[in-house]
Order: sequence, then C-alpha cells, then structure tokens
Amino acid sequence: MKKLPHALFAVSLVVMHNVSPAQNTPSKPLRLIAPTSPGGGSDIFGRQLAQKLTVALGQQVIVENRAGAGGIIGIDYVAKAAPDGYTLLIAPAGLAINPSMYAKLPYDTLRDLAPVTQLADAPSVLTVHPSVPATSVKQLIALAKAKPGLLTGGTAGIGSAPHLSLELFKSMAKIDVVFAHYKGLGQGMTSLLSGEIGLMTPTALTVIQHLRNGRLRALGVTTSKRAAVLPEVPTIAESGLPGYDAPQWYGLLTTAGTPAAIIERLHRETARALTAADMKQRLEADGTRVIASTPAEFAGYLKNEIDKWAGVIRSAGIKPE
Repeated sequence: MKKLPHALFAVSLVVMHNVSPAQNTPSKPLRLIAPTSPGGGSDIFGRQLAQKLTVALGQQVIVENRAGAGGIIGIDYVAKAAPDGYTLLIAPAGLAINPSMYAKLPYDTLRDLAPVTQLADAPSVLTVHPSVPATSVKQLIALAKAKPGLLTGGTAGIGSAPHLSLELFKSMAKIDVVFAHYKGLGQGMTSLLSGEIGLMTPTALTVIQHLRNGRLRALGVTTSKRAAVLPEVPTIAESGLPGYDAPQWYGLLTTAGTPAAIIERLHRETARALTAADMKQRLEADGTRVIASTPAEFAGYLKNEIDKWAGVIRSAGIKPE
C-alpha cells in the first residue's frame, strides 16, 4: 500500500478511527531536536523516547543534536519549522529560563511553540559538604541566618539550573549565600567534594554515589515529591521551606500552528510510551518521574515556570544578556 502524501498526514489523523492503521502513519521520518550536545539529559531521554515513537508512529524518529547558546539554536530551529508535526523538540527546563536570561530571543516561547506533553521531571539534591554543621534544611537556614555570608554555593554558571535553584532557595528562606560560578557542573562538584564550597544542587544521578559513601550529605530534593531513587531524603518543601519546587524537567513540543489532531496523536503515543513498564522502570531507576501531562496542562505549566523564573532572576538582580 502506498503511503499518504505529506499534505494528507493531518487529514489522516482527523479520521484515524475510520481508516486502517497503515493510512494513519506519517509519510516520512520525524526529527526530534535535542538542543544539547550528545550525552546531555535531553539527548539521552530523547533517544529512549525516539525508539518507542518509531514503533508507535510507523516511521523512524531521528534524534538531531542542535546545541549552542543555552539551547536557543535548537529551540529556534523547531520554532521556525513547518507546522506539520514532523519536527519535534525535547526541551529541558532551560526553555522557561531563557526568556528572562536573554534580552532578545529569535523566537517567542509561548507563541512559536506548541506544547505536546511535559514528559517527566527529575530531582536535584540540596547537598552540603560534611564540614557544614547542618543535617536538615531548617538547620541550614538557621546557620545562614546566624552567620550571613558564611555559606558558599556552587553553580554551573550564571542562570544555570543549579544557580537558579539556589537563588530560589535563598529568596524563599531570606538568607544570604555567596555564589561561586563554575564553567560546568563537574568543576562545581570537584570544589564541593574538596570542601572549597559548602553547598550545591547537583542532579540526583550526579551526586548519589557520593551520598552513599558519605563524602557528601543530602538535605532535601528540589522536587515537590520525594524521589524514588532517594526515598529517604525529604523534599525541601516538607523540610522547612513550603512551596519550594525547582525540578529538572523535560517537555515535548512542536511548531505552533501544527493541527490539533497531530498534536493529540503525538501526545497519546508519547504518553503510552512513557507509561510502558520497561520505559517507566528505566526512567525511575535514573531518578526520573514520569508525568505525561496533556498539551493544555503542559502549556499552563510552561507559562507558570516562565513567570516563576522571571521573578527569581529579577529578584537576584541578574541582567539579561
């Protein structure tokens, strides 16, 4: 049977319940753009998802890395693609940070992109060196208030997730923290392990081995719920800072103007892939929690995240580049 022409992909999805599965399939491979380098979180997650979607959609889903400028290059590529559902974006939480970190973006996040689903979130861990005399979030806040400027927090650069998660913590706790900005998470972790800095919020996967061997101490996870990979570690919100939530998250989007029927099918197949037993187990083993929200839910979440980080960045006095 011949495949449908490209222009009929949307029509085939609208009438999908009345046609055969073969007529439902896209007519060519899809591209999943990861705005990070190979080996980054979006890239790894994207390749796992692409395998599942290739089977579900009947066409190969090819991951392309378009890294650079804090993810802007890859995001802009999808924002300017044809609105037909063949070009997808797997975006990290930086998608919601960039509008406030850059004075001018080549795209409008809410206008030029169409949310498909928030895929999952993953915790970072508020981590201290054993020399810091605090074994809980409340104790850390009390220490910082008793000795302003004593604590030095490491980041992976100005505007990075480890930086802004600590800025949010600092703002909500009303404490003073001195920041040491590194060129990447690895450099910061080296300083934390040596005791050169006192605290940091690395990802769970980055820090878990150091927590287990006692070289570092976990005070709380940054997500609103405890992490399956670190069930004994409370959330920051439950341990002294109600309302705190700063997860690493991943979302699937496509180009604005893509027909709703295509977006709905992409959401349905993605949600099915994420909740498949093997995929869910693999993600949870890495500390990742599956979400699979609807397009509307993800759109609302994305807007809230943009507003939240805009407030944090403004409060911290960070000037857009």
